[in-house]
Amino acid sequence: MESMGLMKSFYKGKKVLVTGHTGFKGSWLCSILLECGAEICGIGLQPNTDPSLFNLLDLENRIQSHILDIRDLQNVKRIFDEFKPEIVFHLAAQPLVIDSYKNPVYTFDVNVIGTVNILECIRLNPCVKSFVNVTTDKVYENQEQENYGYVETDRLNGYDPYSNSKSCSELVTASYCKSFFSDRDLAVSTCRAGNVIGGGDFSENRIVPDCIKYTVKNVPIIVRNPNSVRPYQHVLEADMFYLMLAMKQYNNKSYAGNYNIGPDDSDCVTTSQLCELFCHFWEGAKWKATDYQGPHEANFLKLNCEKAKSILKWYPRWHVAEAVKKTIEWSKVFVNNGDLKEITSHQILEYMEE
Repeated sequence: MESMGLMKSFYKGKKVLVTGHTGFKGSWLCSILLECGAEICGIGLQPNTDPSLFNLLDLENRIQSHILDIRDLQNVKRIFDEFKPEIVFHLAAQPLVIDSYKNPVYTFDVNVIGTVNILECIRLNPCVKSFVNVTTDKVYENQEQENYGYVETDRLNGYDPYSNSKSCSELVTASYCKSFFSDRDLAVSTCRAGNVIGGGDFSENRIVPDCIKYTVKNVPIIVRNPNSVRPYQHVLEADMFYLMLAMKQYNNKSYAGNYNIGPDDSDCVTTSQLCELFCHFWEGAKWKATDYQGPHEANFLKLNCEKAKSILKWYPRWHVAEAVKKTIEWSKVFVNNGDLKEITSHQILEYMEE
């Protein structure tokens, strides 16, 4: 992974546009970019949780923030025209499997047409030199094979509306690359990340936010799929990867492509194992399984990340136990009304300096 000094020197003064900047992962990404001295423009909806990491870190007053639906092509175009970004990170999405069953039309609209709109703005703005589309590990046609990690050339065909809409987002990106970008000074990549955890995630129906919520209330954590296997990683692992890739491909288009980004095999753990780790680091926490009768969710999913390791020389830094520990460290500062900007900056610099 690139050193902190190299990352800071590259991003200092760069004009970077982030969609989905008000979300959990987007807020961490903007915080890293602030540490690096970038000029940041964000496009996204109002935070959908209360509290939200975006508001807790006062990002509205620290970057150029536009509260806007990415389906509003006319106004998204206007922002691109005015800001003239050099680098674009596309994180805006309807990100939840369960919500996609409740509202599939909205999910496809945001995740597919929203991607089309961002790509169209990039097509019309030659100032953009590097684009990273953040999708998900769920884009693959999941056969739930326990001894197989999906590689970037495997078939894309997500099962549920969320996963499938992200598969479509990948296809849309490939179409724009072939149709419009082949002769441009523009590098385009898609990143398929596994489940991320970290301080400041207040979303519903996610295991670590649920762990924190129930523990603070001093009641057992309710776990709906204790035997599901997922590739858990700290949010900084994913966000730092996006930043490193955007930088590398900005300087050398040969690095552009589709990449899996996930933890080592040892960090692909069951939900129950994750809960045990949480209870180990947060004294007094306890969990119990519940009989879940909801819509289909994959029981097993693992990524093969050898491409990123061999081509980009990237390796995960914080294993799952460390990721849980850092999440709890941040969350306890929040619970005790501590300085959240300070702990966020501390964890970013700690990760970059290792």
